[in-house]
This record gives sequence, structure tokens and C-alpha cells, in this order.
Amino acid sequence: MLTDRQKEIIEVSLNLIANKGIQGLTIKNISREIGISEPAIYRHYENKIQILIALLDQFRMTSGKLFREVSELPVGPVEKIDQLFKRHFQVFSENTSWVAVIFAEEIFRNEPILMNKIGDIVNQNDILFQLILKEGQETGEIRNDVRVEHLSIIAMGALRLFVKKWQYSLYDFNLINEGTHFLNSIKQVITAK
Repeated sequence: MLTDRQKEIIEVSLNLIANKGIQGLTIKNISREIGISEPAIYRHYENKIQILIALLDQFRMTSGKLFREVSELPVGPVEKIDQLFKRHFQVFSENTSWVAVIFAEEIFRNEPILMNKIGDIVNQNDILFQLILKEGQETGEIRNDVRVEHLSIIAMGALRLFVKKWQYSLYDFNLINEGTHFLNSIKQVITAK
């Protein structure tokens, strides 16, 4: 369980990365933003890598919880996919700094432990999404002429690109509203005819 100060450090770190890039994430900048000394930061995290690990762990928990909640809904697989995408759009709309970090794996490429963390998040979400797709294939709602692994890549990859386009537009369109139209197109691609 994170302390309030650790949560604050993570939130400030997210905002620094979103606004200044990974190079803006320094202990000095974090301490300046919070208004505490640099040694005070080190009492909570050994270094910047530990902060990034905590940040990724936080997202993994949030994302995993979201997938599990949707998986347990008493609705069909297509409605679960609908809910999953809409809830992601909601989370990203409320936390634009997450987009700058989670969809920018290249900022972690020189740190194997961080790449492994990102890989774990992607794999966790892929496995959970494939379970929903498989359920849909078994009920006849999701097309079964394409492997679930490929359907997952198609849908989740498209989601990623759609959110990145929103980020590149400097959040110029309503992600939830436009996301609903986008989601309808995804459902046309993956559902059984």
C-alpha cells in the first residue's frame, strides 16, 4: 500500500513526464513541484527507476481491476468489450498524463526492468481480453474465422492508435464521444456476421 506522499510523488512524476518528457523527471524537479527537499524524496524511493516502477505497478493494478470488473459483468462478450473500451476512454480522459507514459514505451527501452513491467501490463491485458473474445467465439457473438490472438491485437492495437491520435491532437476531441464511434467500427470488425 502506498503512502500519501508516495502517491503524490507518482502523480507529480506523471505530470512531469507528460509536460516535459522523461528527461523532465528528475528528483530535483519532483522535490521542487512538491515543495520538499530532495533527501525527502529519497526516503520514499531510492531513485527515479523505483518511482517509474511504482508508477507502472499503479497502472497495472488499475488496468487489471478494470479488466476483471468488466469480465465479471453479467452481460455478453460484445457488451463486455463495449464496457471495457468505454471505461478505458473514461480513465484516459480523466488522466491524460497516463497516456503520455503508458503509450510511450520507448521512454523505458534502456531499462530492462521497466520494459519488463510494460511487457507484463500488455500481456496481462492481452490475456484478459482474449478470454472475453474466446467467450464471444463460443457464444457465436465474435467471429471465429480469426484467431483470438489476432483479434486481440487488432482491437487493442487500434485502441492504442486511437488514443495516441487523441494525444497527438493535444486532446482536441472528446475521447469518450469519438471513442463510441470508433468502438462501433471495432465491433463491426470483430463480431460475427
